[in-house]
Amino acid sequence: MRTFLFLVCLCLAMSHSTQAQDMKSPNGKFSLRFSLQSDGTPVYNLQYKGKEVIKPSKLGFELKRLKKDAASGGDMNQKVANDESSLHDNFTLVDTKTSTFDETWTPVWGEVKTIRNHYNEMAVTLSQKGTNRQMLIRFRLFDEGLGFRYEFPHQKDLTYFVIKEEKTQFAMTGDHTAFWIPGDYDTQEYDFTTSRLSEIRGLMPKAITANVSQASFSPTGVQTSLMMKTDQGIYINLHEAALIDYACMHLNLDDKNMVFESWLTPDVKGDKGYIQAPFNTPWRTVIVSDDARDILASKMTYNLNEPSKIEDTSWIKPTKYVGVWWEMITGKSSWAYTDEYPSVQLGVTDYTKAKPNGKHGATTENVKKHIDFAAEHGFDAVLVEGWNQGWEDWFGNSKDYVFDFVTPYPDFNVAEIRDYAKSKNVKMMMHHETSSSVRNYERQMDKAYQFMKDNGYDAVKSGYVGNILPRGENHYSQWIVNHYQYALEKAAEYKIMINAHEAVRPTGIARTYPNLIGNESARGTEYQAFGGSKPNHVTLLPFTRQLGGPMDYTPGIFEMDVSKLNPDNNSHVNSTIANQLALYLTMYSPLQMAADLPENYMKFPDAFQFIKDVAVDWDDSKYLEAEPGAYITVARKAKKTGKWFVGSVGGNEPRTSKIGFGFLEPGKKYIATLYTDAKDAHYKTNPQAYTIRKVVVDSKSKLSQFVAAGGGYAISLEEANKAQLKGVAKL
Repeated sequence: MRTFLFLVCLCLAMSHSTQAQDMKSPNGKFSLRFSLQSDGTPVYNLQYKGKEVIKPSKLGFELKRLKKDAASGGDMNQKVANDESSLHDNFTLVDTKTSTFDETWTPVWGEVKTIRNHYNEMAVTLSQKGTNRQMLIRFRLFDEGLGFRYEFPHQKDLTYFVIKEEKTQFAMTGDHTAFWIPGDYDTQEYDFTTSRLSEIRGLMPKAITANVSQASFSPTGVQTSLMMKTDQGIYINLHEAALIDYACMHLNLDDKNMVFESWLTPDVKGDKGYIQAPFNTPWRTVIVSDDARDILASKMTYNLNEPSKIEDTSWIKPTKYVGVWWEMITGKSSWAYTDEYPSVQLGVTDYTKAKPNGKHGATTENVKKHIDFAAEHGFDAVLVEGWNQGWEDWFGNSKDYVFDFVTPYPDFNVAEIRDYAKSKNVKMMMHHETSSSVRNYERQMDKAYQFMKDNGYDAVKSGYVGNILPRGENHYSQWIVNHYQYALEKAAEYKIMINAHEAVRPTGIARTYPNLIGNESARGTEYQAFGGSKPNHVTLLPFTRQLGGPMDYTPGIFEMDVSKLNPDNNSHVNSTIANQLALYLTMYSPLQMAADLPENYMKFPDAFQFIKDVAVDWDDSKYLEAEPGAYITVARKAKKTGKWFVGSVGGNEPRTSKIGFGFLEPGKKYIATLYTDAKDAHYKTNPQAYTIRKVVVDSKSKLSQFVAAGGGYAISLEEANKAQLKGVAKL
């Protein structure tokens, strides 16, 4: 009898082991388990340092319809039978393969000179009973967390299909604190809300603030990248990587059970994805640490993307620029040339007969002033918005042929500006506002990019303001995501760098296409002129939006009272000048703008010096302090110069930052120039109060620095010889 019971237990154990597959990360801190439930539903769970961070969570899809083979007489739009719509249960395990990968690669630009890509991989192949359909789930476990995706191999019984829902779950272990923005098919331009997961439903109505194009979908729906913190001090980030030919993923919360489920952006018909096998989905990512600095330093999202497809990247150059932009955002000047025409038609409207409104910003004279300013102060480029015809009725009119991207207003002389900029060794940066008419942009794209190259423009800021044309499509659906990718790849053919605004948030695509040097895709500085953002907004973006790629946040505002530019605008920039300087470090981007008007910088030339000095490309980065929603402090080593820069931003409350300089080379002395909040500085009542001092530091030095509410500090460090150290006090 005992022998029989032993054999039964052994058989049960063997049976269980064939269903449960385990894997550890290279450093052993993460443990992944994959298994099939009794009904054949795939399930995974994740542990960090022996503690569960993702409870058993289901995987799979619900399909809408399959395309039948027309040659066999099948209906191309025939709905599948109920038993065939499920791709989330009734699976059996066919095969499991494990492997290890370890490489070091060099980004074209970035926070660090090299990136290590090290993971253990497990690929499980599943077959569905009764349908003979196969699905492979590939897991990669890094020292930072987990990435996994679905793969559909070439097969006879699953070729063309339509996704109704992706059923990927992320089951939380408790009612965590979350830093979230509302789930939306069209915009990420929201301020963050901090709450318990259980509070999202009640806070959602207040969190959904007005935007020019938006489509929320659920009272508990939030967007990725989602940052959370457990009561035990564990930081968890949920996101996706390598979003290619697929709809953007949001998360919908079952707030009774604290389980997130993926929620893909639908197209105009409500479909979530049109798939042709073989096909790989984007990666779903879970980054975890008990140190918030590790979340900021993670390169896992980039590592889950393919290597660069651009062989010659010599033309891709990090850029610091100024522009004719903030004056329009604040209402000081306008994009439109005339106020006479309520309606314009390209090729028909004769602007030479129109009366100028006197407020147009993109004039030859004004642009030349900006070129002079850029040349004098060492900036690489000048951006000009509102230079091309059509701005009089561009917004909100569901207009297809809205811009042609090559025809300037009468007061913008393309050739004269081109030649003048070249004589000053300054590049011009193009602006293409599509007004979300993506078909029109694709029709004009080759002509527009060639026009850029003919006139010396190597980079374009594109915009997608307003509702998408074709009508009813969403900014983040599969079809529109493919448009953004098409624009990026087409630009690479012309050796043009892309800075896309209002597009889908990046997911590490810049590794594969490093000409994507910037995106907006979140609530940027412009909202400071639209009523303001919370002071702690900039302490959350690096934990969320920026994990997928750099943001063109457009920092550097020195005049916080917007009414001084436009008496009709009472907005206030909720930041101190020291905070604005620190953003050039904490809001990493190879594309950085000095966004304020030149005359405002000339009022504070000593503070402006930091913007002139700070680099935009780095050999190394060290996160010194971090807490989402509260503060971030980072030190970066400028590429090829050996100079270091430090930036620290605070949140809603004042604080004292305490850092060491252990990142400096031992045995060497550095002169540190500190740009700090004055003791009475405050983002609302005294934002322009700052101090500047020079001290001598080395790798053993310690700093205790006051940071005002909405404030920060910035430091530039340069190695100095004995003669340079004379008269400078030690820290």
